[in-house]
Amino acid sequence: MKLTSYSNYSMRVLMVAAARSPGLTKVRDVSDGFRISEAHLVKCVHQLGTWGFLETVRGNRGGFRLARKAEDIRVGEVIRLTEDAFTLVECFDPATNRCPIVDRCKLRLALRRATDAFLAVLDGLTLADIASNGDELLRILDLRPTPAAGCLVS
Repeated sequence: MKLTSYSNYSMRVLMVAAARSPGLTKVRDVSDGFRISEAHLVKCVHQLGTWGFLETVRGNRGGFRLARKAEDIRVGEVIRLTEDAFTLVECFDPATNRCPIVDRCKLRLALRRATDAFLAVLDGLTLADIASNGDELLRILDLRPTPAAGCLVS
């Protein structure tokens, strides 16, 4: 199984936002830290905002931050939204299935169980779990924690 870059980048955005919470993060920060195209990340941030995971703030001093507590964001929830489908094989999609043994295929059943197990593991993880080493992640990415909202930096 392979996740799309969109899912991967979305999770990276959320991890940085969690590590810098409650401060704002700019797309450029994530782009520079991970060496990822800003254009790709803008799409991720926009959609994560639409889904209610991020709050976005416009302007020169704008950016994004978590809209929900990291403890309340399940990794499985994000992955289900960022992936179009978990169609590992053609028979998972009735519209494209041409396999004549679909109703008797044991491989299909095993792959379905494996997919369900994969998602169950992700459902058991929160953003807080995967960003619990946020200070270390920010150091590796050469990003500083941002000041809390409303705090002034001297």
